[in-house]
Amino acid sequence: MARYPAVTKAVIPAAGLGTRFLPATKAIPKEMLPVVDKPAIQYVVEEAVAAGLRDILLVTGRAKGALEDHFDRDPELEQALEAKGDDQRLARIWEPTELATVHYTRQGTPRGLGHAVLCAAHHVGSEPFAVLLGDDFIHPDDPLLQRMIEVRDQFGGSVVALMEVNSDQVSQYGVVAIEPTGTEDVVALTDLVEMPASEGGGVWGVQFRGRRFDTGNPTDYLRTIVQFALERPDVATDFLPWLRKYLDDLA
Repeated sequence: MARYPAVTKAVIPAAGLGTRFLPATKAIPKEMLPVVDKPAIQYVVEEAVAAGLRDILLVTGRAKGALEDHFDRDPELEQALEAKGDDQRLARIWEPTELATVHYTRQGTPRGLGHAVLCAAHHVGSEPFAVLLGDDFIHPDDPLLQRMIEVRDQFGGSVVALMEVNSDQVSQYGVVAIEPTGTEDVVALTDLVEMPASEGGGVWGVQFRGRRFDTGNPTDYLRTIVQFALERPDVATDFLPWLRKYLDDLA
């Protein structure tokens, strides 16, 4: 019998204005910007699903209707692809609709990440849940969220992901004080900027050294596209020789 209630739900705040990508995000949610041919938000939902969380709540806002459309069926497009016999692309547009049960709630005004998570209170109630950001995800081969859920099952309380960053990046993130535990990749948090009062077992950190992608700023977004393009044989075959020549010409 499990020591703590199982985590089955994920909350994904996706109500930000995306001002760093204007004018592209004036009418398109930043979470819908494509990483090659799949929007960033789908990678985030797939990350949750891979960890066993199939009850997803997206916290959206004004002009975010495209998020709902992406995870919904499109009968006209499906019929057009069926008529062409294009089963491969038909399967691709079915993928997001079959991933999970996706719910939506709106954050009326952009009042920050904490308020966006609070908007999920009616959906999660007193159950434990995972929070993932709508423009930030982990490589599919690095199961961080699954590991975090395992740590919570063992230690209880709250669990956060921790990564070391260069000193010039510290101002972009929170800073924690930690103590080791008997588990190599798990630490106990003893202090954290803006740490909330935590009931039921303290706050634990999973030290992550894998691949994280932040598509919320232009430079990291471009790095993400290049890396995922090079990992796709159907894309890299033509893209990699072009990229090599382009870089050689710049040298």
